[in-house]
Amino acid sequence: YINEGDEWNHRPLHMAVLRMLHEEGVAGGTVLHAVAGFTGGGAVHTTSLVDASGKMPLVIEFVDSADKVDGVMPQLKQMAGKRLITRQPVQIE
Repeated sequence: YINEGDEWNHRPLHMAVLRMLHEEGVAGGTVLHAVAGFTGGGAVHTTSLVDASGKMPLVIEFVDSADKVDGVMPQLKQMAGKRLITRQPVQIE
């Protein structure tokens, strides 16, 4: 869970994470753009407000085997810093 304005090496963090996941051979990933949200004690931001501050939430999701996820987690944690990371087992059908 990140914000639009988050960066990694002067580039948008969401794109840097997707590139890293792709380069590491992860099966698939996507970035979801929120229409409204807040973090911690911050204000609620919505897409209906004129807001050029880059505060809208983004969610990066990716899927692969547990071993592959384990392999990319150290780099993902470094890139994400103190941002929220969740991990959930999924069943693909």
